[in-house]
Amino acid sequence: MALKTSHRLLLAGTALAVPAGVWLLWKFDPNAAGNPFPPCMFYAFTGHYCIGCGLTRALHALVHGDIARAFSLNPVGLVTLALVPLMALWSAGWQPRWLQPLMRWVMEPKFWLILLPSYWIARNLPWYPLTLLAPV
Repeated sequence: MALKTSHRLLLAGTALAVPAGVWLLWKFDPNAAGNPFPPCMFYAFTGHYCIGCGLTRALHALVHGDIARAFSLNPVGLVTLALVPLMALWSAGWQPRWLQPLMRWVMEPKFWLILLPSYWIARNLPWYPLTLLAPV
């Protein structure tokens, strides 16, 4: 499979950005005061959690090997993060038969148009077990 120049540039950029991001998350704690990570503007203005709230702290926990804590901070974000490389490869033409059932769902825009707003609403509701979706 030959890659286009644009795909090569995207891969090169990713190859530089991912290690830099991992280093930042390893070195700086997003829970500590004075960290270089920006706060969530949506939460600051509304007091409600957005889809991405807790994702920086989840990635920090993931980089430090605390998978359970990472998943508790933003479960949909971590699952989506794992799916993005598969979705990119699928779109680039790598389409193994064993991935077809999963890709049939995740490559469908309607899936994301239902999942993401539902998750956004559910993580702000005050009832158990939905309170487990809040990134505390």
